[in-house]
Formats: sequence, structure tokens, C-alpha cells
Amino acid sequence: MSRSASDIRESYLSFFESKGHTRVAAANLVPQDPTLLFVNAGMVPFKRVFTGEETRPYSRAVSSQKVMRVSGKHNDLEEVGRSARHHTLFEMLGNFSFGDYFKQDAILYAWELLTQQYGFEQKDLVVSVFREDDEAADIWEREVGLPPEKIYRLDEEENFWSMGDTGPCGPCSEIHLDRGVIPGVENDDPSSESGRFLEFWNLVFMQFNRDASGVMTPLPKPSVDTGLGLERTAQILQGKRNNYEIDLFVPLLERAQDLSGVTLGSDDEQDFSLKVVADHARAVAFLVGDGVLPSNEGRGYVVRRILRRASRHGKLLGMDEPFLHRVVDKVIDEMGEAFPELEERREFITGRTLREEERFLETLSKGLTLLESEIDTVQSRGGDVLPGSVVFKLYDTFGFPVDLTQDILRGRGVSADEDGFRTEMEVQRTRSREAWKGSGDAGVSEAYARIAADVASEFTGYDGISGEAEIQALVVDGQVVEQVGVGSDVEVIVVETPFYAESGGQVGDRGTIQTPSGEVAIADAQRPTGDLVVHRGRVTRGTIATGQLATLSVDAEARAATVRNHTGTHLLHAALREVVGTEAMQKGSLVSPDRLRFDFTHDAPLGDDEIERIEDLVNGWIEANHAGNVRQMSYPAAIEAGAIAIFEEKYGDEVRVVKFGEVSTELCGGTHASATGDIGLLKVVSEGGIAAGIRRIEALTGMGALRYLRDEQRKLRQIGDLLRVPTDQAPERIEKLLEDRKSAEKQIADLKRQAATGSSSHDQDEREIAGVKVVVRRLEGLAGKELRGVVDDLRGRLGSGVVLVVSTEADKVSLALGVTKDLNPKLKAGDLVREVAIVVGGKGGGRPDFAQAGGTDPGKVDEAVERLYAVIGETAA
Repeated sequence: MSRSASDIRESYLSFFESKGHTRVAAANLVPQDPTLLFVNAGMVPFKRVFTGEETRPYSRAVSSQKVMRVSGKHNDLEEVGRSARHHTLFEMLGNFSFGDYFKQDAILYAWELLTQQYGFEQKDLVVSVFREDDEAADIWEREVGLPPEKIYRLDEEENFWSMGDTGPCGPCSEIHLDRGVIPGVENDDPSSESGRFLEFWNLVFMQFNRDASGVMTPLPKPSVDTGLGLERTAQILQGKRNNYEIDLFVPLLERAQDLSGVTLGSDDEQDFSLKVVADHARAVAFLVGDGVLPSNEGRGYVVRRILRRASRHGKLLGMDEPFLHRVVDKVIDEMGEAFPELEERREFITGRTLREEERFLETLSKGLTLLESEIDTVQSRGGDVLPGSVVFKLYDTFGFPVDLTQDILRGRGVSADEDGFRTEMEVQRTRSREAWKGSGDAGVSEAYARIAADVASEFTGYDGISGEAEIQALVVDGQVVEQVGVGSDVEVIVVETPFYAESGGQVGDRGTIQTPSGEVAIADAQRPTGDLVVHRGRVTRGTIATGQLATLSVDAEARAATVRNHTGTHLLHAALREVVGTEAMQKGSLVSPDRLRFDFTHDAPLGDDEIERIEDLVNGWIEANHAGNVRQMSYPAAIEAGAIAIFEEKYGDEVRVVKFGEVSTELCGGTHASATGDIGLLKVVSEGGIAAGIRRIEALTGMGALRYLRDEQRKLRQIGDLLRVPTDQAPERIEKLLEDRKSAEKQIADLKRQAATGSSSHDQDEREIAGVKVVVRRLEGLAGKELRGVVDDLRGRLGSGVVLVVSTEADKVSLALGVTKDLNPKLKAGDLVREVAIVVGGKGGGRPDFAQAGGTDPGKVDEAVERLYAVIGETAA
């Protein structure tokens, strides 16, 4: 049965392709979902498809997704190397149905693949299902043929999945390897940690939508999300008990052994270090390959932590020189065919890894010496906690991530004073804020600080968009370098620049910097401290070096668009103050070539008439072509002259005052039009709230505004064509259609209710149970609101009793249940409907006198009705 991991992967993908699935390439580890640090499950790239926010040209998909679990609740870092199955990075094979097939096909596909393709035998497998998921249990027993003792019903914690507190959710069914009874362990099941069961495939059935109150209603298009762990499956099919023994890891461990001279199996702690190196090399290769570079923040800090943790374990194995880049190179050898991006970026990945290793090794030995000395001091005094000041020094001076220090301490029986460390960090941040005008709490890097001591950048871009200057410094990954080559990201510093550095809401300029030997495409310009401007870009040709004379050219089109938007922002501000009042104070802005955004204080949404007045004012000022005037003045004189200052901004003694006629006067360091007519046109495209008392307007100017209006006009013509009326008659036509539809819907609802409440022997059952009158009406095709009307009518006729209305349509069951108030002390509608809903595969709830629920098994309606009778008999007796 032994199969290579590559064969397991390809067999999985090919099998589901044969079942009508589209093979989808693995997504980048950096997700589009801003709530996630990394892709941590195979379904993440499809999340917006499952929620209905996005559509794809297919309803079935299959993928092999690279996944990282190193943060939040999915944090396997500490288990790596110790555990037989935990990794920082692993592959998740998955097949997905977006409203196409559901439980039956998902289960049958899984069983066919496992038994007919992979060669599993039924005797070696068990499954678990959610305790209330009779449908899945029946499929496993009746369709697949599993005996009941191999089907475990587990609680919500084990076998119920949800995307969050609200939203899509549903039961799941997990497939486990059963390694046999463990002596002395009784009543064992897959939820235990006995080691008997190994879960390797999870089938998630997205069946319900849960609202804020916890009520779950069936989804109109239930979906399937499955995850088969490649490493665990390879472990089983290759007859191993440990993931590190499978063919995905053996070549990496062999490379680590060759480099270190240490043999796997000779010492438990050295085995641990070898496994950490192998695991972390995979993570580093894929993360750097996906563009996540080592840094001290966010995702970059995760890469740095992993890389430095591996480097430290290399040190424990006796490797004093950089080695990890060579293990990473082996990862690319092994994985490059399945993930071509690794092969394409081999040189970049290994080069970045080597550079980070070299940086860390420079301080590693000194840091380890300090740490060992401090541990000895703590233990000699009978303590077991390393002071936070020492943890901070290791972090700040020697580059030790905190979890690396904790990892070392764990082996010595010592813990870290984390509160003390956080206190030291905050002290440093406070010092940084006081000493530097930097970007964020991280303060200014040492490289910027050294350069700023000798270099100040003068902005020449008010008068032109090109110039020449000598390159004073180059910075790569926080380090000052003398030269940089093609393909490298770099920050260029000169003493004179036409590039505007991001400030006051205006984004940094883009363009090019050319020298006789190379060229850099500049994507942004920033001011990290004082008067220092850094031009951030990538070398696109040749090499550049410090001391070279460079030609700096700002992208003319982008600058012109930014100028129009910035001047438009000033006019928009002035118009807001005139329409809304002086309480409309600026609270933030964004000025880019594409658009402008303006945040202001106001307690209510702007009405359509207010927005039109604002647009009229601004475009009137544009048409008037007020000349721009810029002056340098003292701050008090500027304020005295009526200039508007932004409260959060910091101003020096001398300020730049930008004025357009008598319309607008503001303190501003940005680039502006020579006259308001240069803007051409301003169009507000959105207005909304972003926080309590804060509103946001977004607008377009110039050609951007013209393109927007043309697009709107095109849509209006399309609407007119569809309605077959001139565009100026479209609103009246739509209004008439909506009125007709509303009237028709009311007539249909009335007819349905009349039909539903009419007596008929074949669709209504009336009986008395324990002195309680019970009426059950069965219908077809009625919606929830319509059901309620039927319940109300029947309950009113009944006087005292219980009414259940059941409506079926295809594989959907809708339930509405009413209890007259005189019976509420004993019988509650919410309790009764829950009992009924469970039988038809659903859930529900509501008030004591009325409740609703849904289900997915119309075939069990008779059984559900009998359950109602039984519960009433038990409760009312």
C-alpha cells in the first residue's frame, strides 16, 4: 500500500478532476482575508465563495494548499519536532462543493478514493459524525456499509464547524485510522488522546446559517469543504508512525545530517533539533517564496522567528556557519515540481535565507553566552524565572525572538518574566517616540538614525519633477550597503529630491532613479525621521552604488493626478464647512493618483441635496479658475490670516500656506495645482460613517471623474434598453414594475394562505393527546412568512391547542408551530419545534407561543410528527 507523497497528491487531484472538479493552484500563503496572518486551512482561498461574496466559473474545486499554523489558536510551533505530526507548514488536500453536491457524494467520493485508489481496508478505518447528524450516520452505515460500532457520534466541540460566531456552519464527519485497542483504555473514541485513533480527513458540511441569537436556518445552497492532511496520509500509507519518517522529510533530514555530522537516532535532543531544522526549512522556503521577508513586524517577524529558531538548533547540532539556506535549497529540489514558484525563485529564496542567517549568527554566540550566564545566576539563587530586562536585552541587542528565548529556557526548567519584558518594550517605545518622529511605535531603525545624523533631504518637487543628486546611502533589509543589484528591493537616500515623501495624507511619489550603471523603479517615498527621505523601490537594471550621480524622475502622470486630487481635497473641505458648518473638521485624508478620501466630524449622514450643494460649490470654484498662491509664514500669522490647521498635525515655527482665491486657505506641505481650473471636475462617489461622529467622503477628479460618469451613463442606458423605454422614463417604469410585483405577491400570498387553511382530509390531521387538541397541516412550497399566517389562522379557529404546519419542497423542510397561550405553562412552542426539527435534520426555536425551524430530510416528516405527539403526551400528562 506504500505510496509516495507526490503520488498521493496527484492521485487525489486527478481523482476529483475525474468527478467534475476544477483543479485550482495553491494560493499565496498571505491571504486576502485581513483577519488572518496566513492561510491556515485549505478553504481560506475560497472563503468569499462560500459566503456568497464572490463567484467562480465552477461549482466544484480541488486543490493542494500550503498552510501555515504559527499564530492564534492554530499555533503548532512549540509542538514541532517533539510531536510526531505537528508542523509549521503542511499541505492540505481539499475538495470543495459550492452549492453543488452535498453529504452523500462527499462521503461516497471520500470512501471510493480511500479504498479503491489508496488501498485502505474497512477494518482499519472508523468515522465520527456530529451527534445529531442522522443523515451522515445513515450514509456511512447504509450507503458505505460501515457497521454501527465504527460510527462514533461526538459532540459539537469535535464534530461541528463554524466560520465564526455567526454565518455559515454545519456538522462535520472525520475519517480516522484505527490502530487497535490499547490495553487498559476503556470506552475509547476518536475524541481521546490515547493514540489509538489518527484523524486524517475532515468532511465539513456547511448546512446552516447561524444568526446573532444562535438560531440556525438551513442554507439555500449547502456546501462542502474537506481537508485531507497530506503528511498524515503519507505517514499511514508509507507504514510509518511519525511524519518525519515519510519521504517528504527524509531528504531534508539527510541534508541536515550531512551538514552537521549528526546521525538521526543517536540522541533524543539532537533528533529534536534535526526535525526542527527540517520542518522550519520548509516553512522558510514557502514563506520567502511567497514574498514574506524577515522583519520585526507582522508576517515578517514570523519568518524571522522560524528562521532564527532553526539557526539556533543548527548551533546545537554543532553548525557554526550558515547552513539553513542549503536545507532550504533541498526543500526546493523536493517540492519544486508540485510548487513551480519555488523553482522559479530559488536564487531569491536561498539568498534571503543566507542573508538572515548571517545577520543572526553575528550575535547568536554572544547572546547564548549571556543567556547561559543569566540562567546560572537565576538558578544559583534558587529561582526559576529569568528577569524581563534580560529577555528584552536578548531581543533588542542580540535579535533573539522571545519564543526562542523561551524555547531555550524550557530545556533548563526556567520560565521568562513576560510582564517585565513587555514593560521594557513599552519603555523603549516611549523613548523612540520622544527621540524621533518615526512611523509607529517601532521607532526608527538604527540604519536610518545613523544616516539621518549626516544627511538631510531637501524636497525640490514644488518646482519640478526631475533632478540630479549623488546617492548618499543605500539600505537593504534595514542594513546600509554599498551596492545593490538587479531584483533587489532597496531604499535610496539623496540630499535633493523631487519625490514627495508621504505626508499629510498625500501618498509618496513614484518614478525612477537612474545611474550610469543601473535603474531603480521607485514605488514610494517615505520620511522615517526628521528630514530624511527614503525612496523605496526595486533595481530593474544593472547595479547602483553609493557615490554615483543619479537622475531622479517622478512619474508625471501620477503626480499630476495626485495634484488634482490634493487641491480637490482642499476645495471639498471648504465646501463641507460652508454646507455643514465649521464643525466639519478634518480627521484624516488620503490623496493618491486614483482618488481622494476625506474624513470629517459630523453626526449624521449627508443628504443627497447636501452632497449636490457640495459638488456645485466645488465645481463652481473649479470653473472660476481661482489662482493658487503659496507663502511661507509664521504659524501665528498664518492662523491670524484665516488659514485652517489640522488639529492632529504638528507644525513648526514657519508654515506653508496654500490659498486659492478667497475660497480656501490651509496649512499644507503637499503639491497643488496652479489654479483650481486644473482640476477639471470633481465628483463625489460615496459618503458614509467610519466611526462614531466621523464621516468619510470619497471623490474623483479630472479624467477619473469623467470615466466614472461615463460608466454611470452606460449603466443607465443599459437599464433603459432592458426596460425598453428612454432613460429619462426608466425610474417611472421601474416604480410601476415594483408596484405590480408587490400587488402580485400579495395576491399570491393570499391565495396560498386561503388554500392552506382550507380543510382537507388528506393534508390535515386533528387529534387530542392528553387533553390537548393537536392539528398538523402538511403543505408544499410555502415560505416562512406564509407559514406563520397559516398557523395564526388555524390556532384562532382551534381556541386552545397546538398547531404544526409542515411545508416541504425538494430536500427542504419548513416548520412553524403555534401553542395557544393558555397551554404555555406546560407546552412551549420553541421546545416542541426543536424536538421536531431534530428528526428532519434541522434546528430551530422561538417564543413560547410561536416558533419556526427548518430541516433537510422530507422523508422523515411522518416520524417528526409522531415525535411531536409523543412529546406532547409526555409533557402535558
